[in-house]
Amino acid sequence: MKKKKLRDEEAIQKSLKLLSGKWRLRVILEIYKEDKIRFNKLQKNIDGISSIMLTRILKELIENKLVLREQFDEIPPHVEYSLTREALGLCQVFNVLEELGKKLK
Repeated sequence: MKKKKLRDEEAIQKSLKLLSGKWRLRVILEIYKEDKIRFNKLQKNIDGISSIMLTRILKELIENKLVLREQFDEIPPHVEYSLTREALGLCQVFNVLEELGKKLK
């Protein structure tokens, strides 16, 4: 029997921790659906999330290099959020998980 390649369990745990919690995954998926999205629309699309919680989660996702924040100094000024290349890679994993979830029903 061929041995399976060892995985870096610590790296997997770190990735899962970034996605854990009530809102993080939902925020990532909403940004993914829209490509670029403003704060108010993002909050409107996620039922029940407060502006304080959304701000906190966006800050964490930006710090972890999953979300980009782009500020536009126009009139009126606004900010748009989009996913980084790393987060887009995660979305490919989400597609695999979605298919698995459908099979496990």
